[in-house]
Amino acid sequence: MAVIVTEKVVKTYSGRITALNGVSLRVEKGEIFGLLGQNGAGKTTLVKILLGILSTTDGKAELLGEPVGTTKTRRKVGYLPEDHRFPEYHTGASLLEFYGTLLEMSAGDRRRRIPEVLKSVGLEGRMHSKIRTYSKGMKQRLGIAQALMHDPEVIFLDEPTDGVDPVGRREIREMLDALKARGVTIFLNSHLLGEVELICDRVVILDRGEIIRQGTVAELTEQKGTFQVGLAEGELFPEAEVRAMGYALSRLRLLWEIGLRDGQSIDPLVDFLRAQGLRLRHLVEKRQTLEDLFVQTVEAAEPGVDGGRPRRKRVRTRD
Repeated sequence: MAVIVTEKVVKTYSGRITALNGVSLRVEKGEIFGLLGQNGAGKTTLVKILLGILSTTDGKAELLGEPVGTTKTRRKVGYLPEDHRFPEYHTGASLLEFYGTLLEMSAGDRRRRIPEVLKSVGLEGRMHSKIRTYSKGMKQRLGIAQALMHDPEVIFLDEPTDGVDPVGRREIREMLDALKARGVTIFLNSHLLGEVELICDRVVILDRGEIIRQGTVAELTEQKGTFQVGLAEGELFPEAEVRAMGYALSRLRLLWEIGLRDGQSIDPLVDFLRAQGLRLRHLVEKRQTLEDLFVQTVEAAEPGVDGGRPRRKRVRTRD
């Protein structure tokens, strides 16, 4: 079931500035979906449209099977904006009491949910401390807590691990995995691509208002045609023979990197090694990081920007 759907969404400002240009995407229930792009790519505009804060100039956007912006869908959505600010005279508990009231939660539900939510983000021990005494990471956790307060079906998180230490980031990832297991859909916007790679099921890369790449993290980081091979300890890799078979070869400490040329397969190499009585202990197709992919994709979409040459438009999708 699709929770978020956009079809050819266009957003222009003053009829001159195009923030989004034909954005189509689909996010399924229980999916952690990553939105990537440079500053000015259109990410914030897209999120604001999905939240019903902005209207589209053209195209269609739906959330939970309804047009975006309806009261019915807003009650089922949690949101953590980037650079949020909370009144620092509040405590963590009193802030969630305030937000729970705005959300029209009953007094009983508020009393039940506040300790639950603060525990889930690791703040139960500081729930009665003033926010002014919180570190940046603690304030970020509190922001996630307010987004979760009313047990939403969809959560939009803008830089959720910003300012959080490595242990806290792991705890937040575990919390997001737990939410996903319950069927909650998470729409994540982050510049921390290593975090996105660890947590997201699928990602979209926006550039100048257009989707230039989308797919699962595994699909997008796959680097076809390059394998890493390792033999059992003490066995010598037959370098000369493998080069004679036409494979590109380089040494990586304990492993060897095998590059396939056009039309080559790794299978003849594996058969040869086994025929020599050698024991394979490592054979994996090499992957690039999401950060590498992001940089390569954005640079490829904007060739010659510094030199003033026109930008080439590309849209590639993998579903």
